[in-house]
Amino acid sequence: MAKAKQQHAENPKADPDPGSNTVKDPEDWTTGEERMTGAQASYLKTLSEEAGEPFDPDLTKAEASKRIDALQEKTGRGR
Repeated sequence: MAKAKQQHAENPKADPDPGSNTVKDPEDWTTGEERMTGAQASYLKTLSEEAGEPFDPDLTKAEASKRIDALQEKTGRGR
């Protein structure tokens, strides 16, 4: 298996093509300041409930992405 594909299989959040720009820090998103998407809100609400944390419906896309990452770590999801 190619190294990039193996790394992606081991860590699905890793960019399978690290030379590309498909994975960006949320701070660098051009639409990061827009309201979070419906899919983000739904998943974030589920994660918040599982983690026993409050759900904030007013997060931006970038904030929601970071919060999802933190709650996935806390709940063990997304591994």
